Amino acid sequence: MTNQELEQLLQDMESDRVERKASISDPDKICQAICAFANDLPNYQLPGVIFVGIHDNGNCTGLTITDKLLLTLADMRANGNIVPFPTMTVQKHTLNHCEVAVIVVQPADAPPVRFKGCVWIRVGPRRAQAAAQDERVLSEKRRTKDQPFDLRPVDAATLDDFDLEQFRRVYLPSAVSFDVLEQNQRSVEDQLKSLRFITVPGQPTVLGLLTIGNDTRQFLPGAYIQFLRFDGTEMTDPIKDQKEIDGSLPDLLRSLDSVFEAHISVATDFTSQALEQQRPDFPLVALQQLARNAVLHRNYEGTNAPVRIYWFSDRIEIQSPGGPFGQVTRQNFGQPGITDYRNPNLAEALKNLGYVQRFGLGIQIAQRELYKNGNPPLEFMVEDAFTLVIIRK
Repeated sequence: MTNQELEQLLQDMESDRVERKASISDPDKICQAICAFANDLPNYQLPGVIFVGIHDNGNCTGLTITDKLLLTLADMRANGNIVPFPTMTVQKHTLNHCEVAVIVVQPADAPPVRFKGCVWIRVGPRRAQAAAQDERVLSEKRRTKDQPFDLRPVDAATLDDFDLEQFRRVYLPSAVSFDVLEQNQRSVEDQLKSLRFITVPGQPTVLGLLTIGNDTRQFLPGAYIQFLRFDGTEMTDPIKDQKEIDGSLPDLLRSLDSVFEAHISVATDFTSQALEQQRPDFPLVALQQLARNAVLHRNYEGTNAPVRIYWFSDRIEIQSPGGPFGQVTRQNFGQPGITDYRNPNLAEALKNLGYVQRFGLGIQIAQRELYKNGNPPLEFMVEDAFTLVIIRK
């Protein structure tokens, strides 16, 4: 948006596309505003704007707009509290001789957007939590054009292909705030629509089948992990263990963690002071981060290939179907701050289930854990059809 457009919005005290904040002392309210503008309940199909450094009456607060403040605001997009990811920009502007930070939030393609499990909307000039009818409206205005693959309907599937007990017991409490659940005004179908597990007409989506499907591979044959443990350093060496790990997302990742824990070896060393130190050949957290990245970022469309985890005597190789996506390229792959999401709604599901704490940090966390454990740095092979990461002892 141009400075002229921003100044016009800033001066319009009646506009419900604008919020003004004197400071960032209450970041939750800023996140609620981001969420509300992303949901765009009035269906303006225009961006909402948050001015930081402006009083409610439009006067300048004189807030110093530092790089740290801008980074704090930008981090609200990917810190895991607002899901799915809002499309927003954060910039420093001088408007009417006042220095301000400007957050421009675009309407979401796949509402409702939640902050800490609550759906926030604009009701005239104020924010409010969405009622059941509001959530139905947001679900119905979801744009079907150019949807990511994880929101595509699966024609052959029905609600009978969902584990609804797991949905009620495991997923729903992790995705929706306690206060909203306590109201208990939403039918199961409305809840599934709100969380994008089914379309508005009621057709299961890829996301729904991956997250709570009874038999995901019936519809997505490659949605599993092939695990092989070799007794040597080559694929021609004898196989010590092999598994096909599948199931709904919570079951698949829980089973994978058990496999990792069973295969990690822990060596005991004694220092010069005869103090005992235990060191695993591979740190569990690093393997978890890299495997979850493979499940999240893989290509589920047009391939029946699984995620492959090959465990050799000197290394582990994790191969994920699909090459780099969006702003990620072969040249910048793995660099801090460079991330994009082929399956953004699956990322939300992983966050809700507690397998992701913050978005975009999986590789950095793995590198840190490997360094602390004494392992060499990660090695990557990034091709158009697959991505391979090698973790060495």
